[in-house]
Amino acid sequence: MRKIPTLFVRDWDGDPRHVTRVTDPSCAWVAAGEGRATRKYDGTCVRFDGARWHARREVKAGRPAPPGFVPLSEDPATGKTIGWEPAEQSAFWKHLRAALDAAGGDGRAPGTYELIGPKINGNPEGAAEHTLVPHGADDLGEVPRDHDGLAAWLHAHPYEGIVFWRDPADPACAKAKIKRRDFPTP
Repeated sequence: MRKIPTLFVRDWDGDPRHVTRVTDPSCAWVAAGEGRATRKYDGTCVRFDGARWHARREVKAGRPAPPGFVPLSEDPATGKTIGWEPAEQSAFWKHLRAALDAAGGDGRAPGTYELIGPKINGNPEGAAEHTLVPHGADDLGEVPRDHDGLAAWLHAHPYEGIVFWRDPADPACAKAKIKRRDFPTP
């Protein structure tokens, strides 16, 4: 899973670092009305390759990567390398195991999931137990695509954010994200 670009250019000099009104050129397709809006959950990203589970991991610049780490990309703004590590060595392994056990085992389709639950990021989703949510599963229908409309929409809904999928039939398609916290609180 590559880092998904934010829909609008971020003001890196601001505090907090909100987005500007300028659309990131790589996300112009969203403003043009293309793609499908899905709910962004606040958890941790995991991937099932059909045989083994992996956890998303960021490695800070100058730090050694963990054993078995597969780098995917580097964030030029932070210098962090983003990639996958074997899930059984991640800090989230026991919570992933609990989610799998509650669902009846490893019988998931290959793909990426958001792991949410009581011990994940302070449980902002309010999940009663550890659960795996397939990425792109919750279609939000029509949502605004302009800066002010998105800010108002996100502040009116209890979601972390939105992920736009350019081609919903293709899990590897272009995506763009926007989070509620990217905008000042009204």
